[in-house]
Amino acid sequence: MRIAAVVVNWNGGAANVACLAVLQGAALAQIVFVDNASSDGSLELVRESFPTVEILRNDANLGFGEASNRGAARAIELGCDALLFVNNDVLLRPNELEKLVRELERDPKLGFVGPRVLDARDPTRIWAAGGKLSWRQNLTTLIGQGEPDGQRFHATRDVDYVVGCALLARREAFENASGFDGRYFAYSEDVDLALRAKRLGWGSRVVGEACALHLPSSSTGGGYNPRRKYMMGVNSIWFLREHAKPRHWISFFVFDVASLPFVGLFELSRGRGRSVLAKALGIVHGLRGRRVDARALESGGTFLW
Repeated sequence: MRIAAVVVNWNGGAANVACLAVLQGAALAQIVFVDNASSDGSLELVRESFPTVEILRNDANLGFGEASNRGAARAIELGCDALLFVNNDVLLRPNELEKLVRELERDPKLGFVGPRVLDARDPTRIWAAGGKLSWRQNLTTLIGQGEPDGQRFHATRDVDYVVGCALLARREAFENASGFDGRYFAYSEDVDLALRAKRLGWGSRVVGEACALHLPSSSTGGGYNPRRKYMMGVNSIWFLREHAKPRHWISFFVFDVASLPFVGLFELSRGRGRSVLAKALGIVHGLRGRRVDARALESGGTFLW
């Protein structure tokens, strides 16, 4: 099986070097590095440090999904059978990748596999062992997030979706599902891909014996950053439009929207009130038909940043 890694960068700094250095030790046919118009010198650093890596440079920040699609298209042109999508703040060592490949080769109806992902800030804890749909807060839940790593997370099991920070996709499944929906910009595109592929008969599975290290949300400033919460608010509405039944809309509004005032009061005492407002603003913008783009996330894009 010929595998190409696709790494998307937007002002990722030195994190790219660590990520790519590990990937170069794996049995990959190619590494495609897609730069979203970075301005921090990270693209130049990669060019200098990794001359054999294929580089695609976008003229603007297209977001994770669309940039990943462009990298995937190039990898497919090169004849690859599987696509490894890796965030530049993720370390996936060659022996861990081999475990994912074995599982993908073993089951021909398996579209997507991924490792259990550990939090790089505390590698004894889980960041995600796959994801499941809850149709409540944020619509989805990262399995095991924040819990101590242990044997129950080392099992191989089917999941609703494999998190996009470390995802090995069978080319046929990725193409059948038409790739990521780039309109999500960031967040929810991995869940959307898995659901569309599932309707076509492709499964998603976490290989628990494989692990990766992830520094969460480094490109958006942290897990409770206003920009991240805004994107999740907007994308939740679009995801519901694509996939939800009436009962799912009701669940979302009861457990997520109706709870926002109470969450806001709690988070205000922790200095994170703006993030709750950003989530509410994102939901309103989504209902009004707006999408996330790079301009909305720039300083001054809203009154919240």
